[in-house]
Amino acid sequence: MKFLIDECLSPRLTKLAHAEGYGESSHVVWLNRAGLKDWELKAIILAEDWTFVTKNSVDFRGSRQRPGAKGQYADVALHAGLVCLNGPPDMNFAMQIELFEQALDVLKPEPDLLNQVLEITMGDAGLHVWRYQLPPVAE
Repeated sequence: MKFLIDECLSPRLTKLAHAEGYGESSHVVWLNRAGLKDWELKAIILAEDWTFVTKNSVDFRGSRQRPGAKGQYADVALHAGLVCLNGPPDMNFAMQIELFEQALDVLKPEPDLLNQVLEITMGDAGLHVWRYQLPPVAE
């Protein structure tokens, strides 16, 4: 697994990924891809098998109530995973680190995120972890 950290998050998350053994991970800025539209970034993410890490969850997974109904991943049949770090709009660096560390801990026993989303949310009730299939598995 290799993470691509969105430009809205600190490049230091990439260094944390490297320290945890994800040495191929990178940051959008380091790849000279800053300022790309989401759909342009999506093409790179999919073509290069990145597991994308963002705080712009709605833009990529769609609404929380109906993930995959809209958003960049709505029409994606196969992807290397999406990690959504959810917090307040003014999420500071310390919270970014805390949420990403939690994501890395969750992934230790089961690191494969193929066609999955891992959401780590910090809210009034504390930390919430949600891992689910996207696209959803047909019943």
